[in-house]
Amino acid sequence: MIPLLIATFNAGKFREISAILHPCLPGVSFRSLTDLAITGEIAETGTTFAENAALKAIGYSELTGLPTLADDSGLEVIALDRRPGVFSARYGAPQAADDAGRIAFLLAEMAGKTDRRARFVCHVCLARGRQILTETEGTAEGELLLAPRGTGGFGYDPLFLYPPLGLTFAELDGAQKNLVSHRAHALRLLAPRLGALHESFRS
Repeated sequence: MIPLLIATFNAGKFREISAILHPCLPGVSFRSLTDLAITGEIAETGTTFAENAALKAIGYSELTGLPTLADDSGLEVIALDRRPGVFSARYGAPQAADDAGRIAFLLAEMAGKTDRRARFVCHVCLARGRQILTETEGTAEGELLLAPRGTGGFGYDPLFLYPPLGLTFAELDGAQKNLVSHRAHALRLLAPRLGALHESFRS
């Protein structure tokens, strides 16, 4: 089996990415940073999702010697001038130290605002060493509820209503979310390019 590193410590994100890519890459085994006992984090110093995804893909590929897929994703809220954006995973820090805390902080920021439009953005980058092999971006449009709903997913999923289904991302099962999420859209754009790159993983 050819190893491909998915550069995340987040078990939920690893499951989503590997489930979407598995049919596209037979013979490839997916590894997470946890699988490789990596504990150090690449600093996300970029100002865009694309910059942060590239920093992680290149950084972890150089560290491990493996082709590496990294994503940077986050929530953009129209009424907050597209915050939290690239700071989604650490929004409200240090007080908001977990998903529940970040959701509570976001709801406080949205108090009194009637425009609840928001979107998830995901930029995906595949690198080997310092070479970026390919990259894509996907989005999912929705709106923020007044309170969390659902127990699945992670991050801001319980607050993000996906209007076509009338459900939050936290109410979707894994298969449903992998059809409509921002990460799914980005990875499906990436998938046709992976076949051509498959053999390069061996060398």
